[in-house]
Amino acid sequence: MKNTKIKFVSLFSGCGGLDLGFEQAGFQRIWANDFDENAQAVYRLNLGEIDGRDILTVDESEIPVGDILTAGFPCQPFSNAGNRKGVDDSRGMLYKECLRIIKAKMPKVIVFENVKGILSSKYIDGRNLPEVIKEDLETTFDENNIGYNVVYRVLNASDYGVPQNRQRVFFVGVRKDLNITFTFPNEQRNKTNLVLNQVLHIPAEVPNQVHWGLSPQALEMLEYIPEGGSWKNVPYEHLAPRFKKIRDNMKKYHSPNFYRRFSRAEICGTITASAQPENCGIIHPT
Repeated sequence: MKNTKIKFVSLFSGCGGLDLGFEQAGFQRIWANDFDENAQAVYRLNLGEIDGRDILTVDESEIPVGDILTAGFPCQPFSNAGNRKGVDDSRGMLYKECLRIIKAKMPKVIVFENVKGILSSKYIDGRNLPEVIKEDLETTFDENNIGYNVVYRVLNASDYGVPQNRQRVFFVGVRKDLNITFTFPNEQRNKTNLVLNQVLHIPAEVPNQVHWGLSPQALEMLEYIPEGGSWKNVPYEHLAPRFKKIRDNMKKYHSPNFYRRFSRAEICGTITASAQPENCGIIHPT
């Protein structure tokens, strides 16, 4: 095993974050797919070739056999930041495409990744969606009636050395005939090296350090937000209209603690696809 790279196939690869981690851990990617053109551009620039077809049009016979199958199937239907339509959003059923390919290829291990909101999502018949996914994988049979032993859990990236509080659900399935019990690794206890004060001192020679200009609206609000504070520190008359709507009914919106200027003594919040304060609400300490 040490002399042979374990091969993996990547579905719903996005811009390649999960794939990069697998490659850095010593695995060999043999095929990847994502439909989004912007994700493909980033993927090709950093990792290499990626199949850009809609997975619905890709026949199983065109996909190579890997030891591991990874999939970050679309998370928008389950995200707390979205409309939470779940499986009522057509993207929410795309994990079924993973099942189609798993049945044809029967990889040794399956790794799914998704947002925390999937834990409270329901399947079309009212059942808890994660349990449906687990059951589907445990009863995904080939001609020898082999399924998978599946565990799933919320993991926070900061528990594993990443300087960002980012919670994601991971499903790991190991083919039953391998008789292997998977357990998630232990969490990192001391996180003092992950706070912003420890990670923002980036050497000048590190590439891709880009300063994004902020909108006039964001600049006005930022004047009133101290380090460690949030939109709640902004006087009402200087709030943007959507924040006034929330301030007017804090109970309805559960007093959200977002649009924050993080303290240098904190671990950063989740960086989203659109990193502007108007969308992800994370502001540099200084």
